[in-house]
Amino acid sequence: MRTFDFAPLYRATVGFDRIADMMDRVMETEVSTPSYPPYNIEKLDENSYRISIAVAGFAEAELSVEVKEGALIVSARKAEDDKERTYLHRGIATRAFERRFQLADHVRVSGASHVDGMLHIDLVREVPEALKPRKIEISGGSKTAAAIEAETVEA
Repeated sequence: MRTFDFAPLYRATVGFDRIADMMDRVMETEVSTPSYPPYNIEKLDENSYRISIAVAGFAEAELSVEVKEGALIVSARKAEDDKERTYLHRGIATRAFERRFQLADHVRVSGASHVDGMLHIDLVREVPEALKPRKIEISGGSKTAAAIEAETVEA
């Protein structure tokens, strides 16, 4: 696989360290992507998303969901009570895991629920008012900007 050098990006930009670090992590060839546990990411509407993770065999108390440094971290650790049991076949994987999802700017976790062996994590994108598009009124050409400003100050 081809490797990329992001050093020019670091030299020519300010404030984009997070994006460059994310690109470095994505481009690493040594790290294989874990496939356990399986999950879905769905877009519910324009600004809401849901991550659903299959966590069969885990109780609510054994699951952990936290947001740290712009990443959603979901982990689980099974309590060690299986020593009394003897399995003839063990097909349900209850091994410990940690799954990380990098969150975009202005995305926050709005809630989580554990239903029927699935962990559902709801996310909402909240764009600040300063970043939302706004309509600028166009005034008539007969008045100058100074005259319009003087009228608004007097009123």
